[in-house]
Amino acid sequence: MKTRNVIRKFTAAAAGMMLTAAMTLSGAIPAFADGGLDMSTAYPGISVKPGDAISFNLDFTNAGAGESVALSASKLPDGFTGYFEGDGKNISNVYVKNGDNDKLASYNVTVPDNAAEGSYTVTLNAAGESNADSITLTMNVSSEELGSSKLTTEYPEQEGAAGTTFTFNSTIQNNSSNNQSFSLSAQAPDGWKVAFTPSGASTQVASADVDAEKSQGVTITVTPPDGVQAGDYTIPISAVSASENLTSQLKVTITGTYGLKVQAPSGLLSFNANANKKTAVTVDVVNDGNIALNNINLTSTAPSDWKVEFSESSIDSLDAGATKEVTMYVTPSNAAVSGDYAMTVQAATTATTAKSDFRVTVKTQTVWGLVGVVLIAAIVAGLAGVFKKYGRH
Repeated sequence: MKTRNVIRKFTAAAAGMMLTAAMTLSGAIPAFADGGLDMSTAYPGISVKPGDAISFNLDFTNAGAGESVALSASKLPDGFTGYFEGDGKNISNVYVKNGDNDKLASYNVTVPDNAAEGSYTVTLNAAGESNADSITLTMNVSSEELGSSKLTTEYPEQEGAAGTTFTFNSTIQNNSSNNQSFSLSAQAPDGWKVAFTPSGASTQVASADVDAEKSQGVTITVTPPDGVQAGDYTIPISAVSASENLTSQLKVTITGTYGLKVQAPSGLLSFNANANKKTAVTVDVVNDGNIALNNINLTSTAPSDWKVEFSESSIDSLDAGATKEVTMYVTPSNAAVSGDYAMTVQAATTATTAKSDFRVTVKTQTVWGLVGVVLIAAIVAGLAGVFKKYGRH
């Protein structure tokens, strides 16, 4: 099969050279100067490494009628191999229609593994019945690893409290001369979640396509599990293509778990109170996290015209696992009627917030109740007087 391909390539090159020579002898060369046929490539000079297989896309412009054009290559360096390709097949001719013919064909070159560093050129020829053109391709061979593709991350080390979702902005730089598809993966600790999303997109992906000599941004989202312990965590990430294995590391430092509770010492979030009378209620503020909390502010939400005060409305600092006892003074409105009411007590810092709902049962004394007490007292006093006056002597 390789022998047939070599023969086909040699035949195509020979045919192109013979056609060019015949046209020169026949005096057709002056027609080439009209610029009726133009062959070009976007990047005629590129850097390569020994062993690279590279492809040059060929564009054609025809100012005249459509015609079949023979393709050939000359001055191909020793050890280099090349062939023309179209629609996935080896070709020797293309039909160039009038106007622009973008990416009509490509010329594929393989650099030998033992190629010495330096600059190498190959000339591509396109010859039609009345027009011809040629271009020179330059390949700068270098074995330096600086040309290898890279996976980099801006700010690869981040820290935050448990419950934080970390976002890393990474870039895949494809420094090769070929388009590549990179599979994306991460080796995260158990329970951690890692997601990859191309920059500017909203859909998570498992791979990213990167054009030759181009780059692709990738947003990496790292979510720790609930209850993760404080400490340093390393997450290796990789982008793997058919020819390259790119690796990097992300580092996440969990500074601590914030936790806060507001509760009653007995666990019962209810109490009784009288209208227009101050009632003292004990409230516990608990730091159930593993990091100290500072500047804890206490506030309440109560029915209209109620008055709520705290013995300490602000707690400067509360160590992890510690409890602070605070007295809350609740005075229901003078207009409050008997019944159950709801109020909320909240403790908040810049890091976390907690709140609890209390049920307050209000009791009131009615006028008839007071009258009854007075009447009973009067009756008792009257009976005492009667017994005293008419009692036995």
